[in-house]
Amino acid sequence: MKKFNYKKLWKIIKTILNILITIFVILFFVVVCLQRFSNNQLSFFDYRMFTVVTGSMEPEYKVGDVLISKVTDPEDIKVGDTISYLGKQGDFRDKVITHEVVEIEQDSNGVYYFHTKGIANLVEDPIVSEEQLYGVVIYKSVILSFIYKIISNSVGLFLFIIIPILYLVGSEIIHVMLEKEEKRRNKLEKE
Repeated sequence: MKKFNYKKLWKIIKTILNILITIFVILFFVVVCLQRFSNNQLSFFDYRMFTVVTGSMEPEYKVGDVLISKVTDPEDIKVGDTISYLGKQGDFRDKVITHEVVEIEQDSNGVYYFHTKGIANLVEDPIVSEEQLYGVVIYKSVILSFIYKIISNSVGLFLFIIIPILYLVGSEIIHVMLEKEEKRRNKLEKE
């Protein structure tokens, strides 16, 4: 009868855990880098990621939700679509706004202008020209939203980012030390 190898099972579990933690940490850094360091100028294959920071689109999108938008030709945007755009006037200046299209106009030169409004807002936004558009929201990422909500406070950041990184580094150090000790013992046994 073959003896069950607990060391091998532990090694498999540890490898799987390390892979999952590594994926989680990488996903976090991708989200942060895309949003914070690119100033929303970076897109991957015409997709951008934005985080909802106000309650203007509740109940459809809540604060902390991570939305994926896709660059879309202005003529393909319809009333009812949710668009992300760069604000140019007043309180909206230099902020990324994600609101619903309530009306569309086109001038004699073929330039599109969009009337937008947050679902929870009473007042319409300043008119948005097609040059301000980042894209149409096509998806709300539940996983990225969950990650963002966790790491947006210091306890979550500590529990889900710092501790996993310390675990990965610590487990690797312990693994290297145990291998060295095992080699040393094997060497002593051979002598």
